[in-house]
Amino acid sequence: MRGHLRVAIVGYGVAGQASCLFLGAAGHTLTVFEQATDPGPVGAGFLLQPTGLAVLQRLGLHKQALDTGQRIAQLYGCNVSGRAVMDMRYGDHAPGCFGLGMTRGGLFSMLHRAYADRAAVHSGVRVESASSDGKYLIDSRGERHGPFDLIVAADGAHSKLRRQPEILQRDVLYPWGAMWCLLPATHWPHASVLHQRYAGTREMIGLLPVGRRDDTADRWLTFYYSLSGEEVDAFDGDALVRLRARVAELWPEASALLATIQSPTQLHKARYRDVVLRRAAWRSMAFVGDSAHAMSPQLGQGVNMALLDAQALADAVATHDDVDAALAAYCRARRAHVAIYQRLSRWLTPLFQSDRTALAGVRDRTFGPLGRLPLARGQMLRILTGTKQTWW
Repeated sequence: MRGHLRVAIVGYGVAGQASCLFLGAAGHTLTVFEQATDPGPVGAGFLLQPTGLAVLQRLGLHKQALDTGQRIAQLYGCNVSGRAVMDMRYGDHAPGCFGLGMTRGGLFSMLHRAYADRAAVHSGVRVESASSDGKYLIDSRGERHGPFDLIVAADGAHSKLRRQPEILQRDVLYPWGAMWCLLPATHWPHASVLHQRYAGTREMIGLLPVGRRDDTADRWLTFYYSLSGEEVDAFDGDALVRLRARVAELWPEASALLATIQSPTQLHKARYRDVVLRRAAWRSMAFVGDSAHAMSPQLGQGVNMALLDAQALADAVATHDDVDAALAAYCRARRAHVAIYQRLSRWLTPLFQSDRTALAGVRDRTFGPLGRLPLARGQMLRILTGTKQTWW
């Protein structure tokens, strides 16, 4: 790119923070907008895959991530009868391969500390739209900001900037969601395993070791329990009693972990969207993270995709002479990878979260045997690790 750009970054989540680090390091002038008055982490713990870890390594944050998170060697899921449905080990993909469980707070703080100009983030500014030429941003008070040579839309699954008819192809709220919280991992014996327990397709319990939080040296687990969207929205004290009873029935070993959960407010609500864009750029605006491709968390790729987007955009800007060419290159670089995981997520989610109870029998009878076949196992491991780049 000839010269330095005036860049606006809308949203200070993972995609926005990583964009700040990449584009700031390249010498561009950044203006960062965040709608929250006190920016901080939002959402459950997550699993960093080798793809996301490689981005953090390039940012010089790999060691910090390893110190904060928890190495995950295996994904194991079974039904209530104890039949293994998922049993995948990272080491079968490549020697030394692993995932990394982390808290949202741990990653947010790490990226925030790495951004030298973090004090200049414009917090409490809700960006509502962009001008027709894509050069200016308009906030909720009607104020215009700009002009900018490049706008990075990192404003999440509920993005307002992507509401352009020639851009948005699909934006659907999934009918299922989850309740989640962080639990102490002191007495949990499966420190390197993401465990899931399935009861048909209507109930899924998960426990993911996520390492440390900023405020304590203790180790933590992310607990999540899938529910229909209506149940998530209406979750109350009676619902908590039912949840505790079901966990005790379906997974007695995990039930003791919930002893400290006495109020429904201790659990957080999560709903998900299925978003597809016709193109990941519009005018001089690039969409990154959930604003570009929100999807079900079933494949655990959201944070990894956000990091990859930020890296691909920075690379495109660095290697092209103008913004239009850079945005075209960014779209090409991410198109196939994003499309594969969007479709896989859409196809696989009903097997784990839906009212289609008959699918549970198909899943429970076929996933285990398929996972033992070398060719199928290799494909499943590529999907898990985020490294599947083509269909064939």
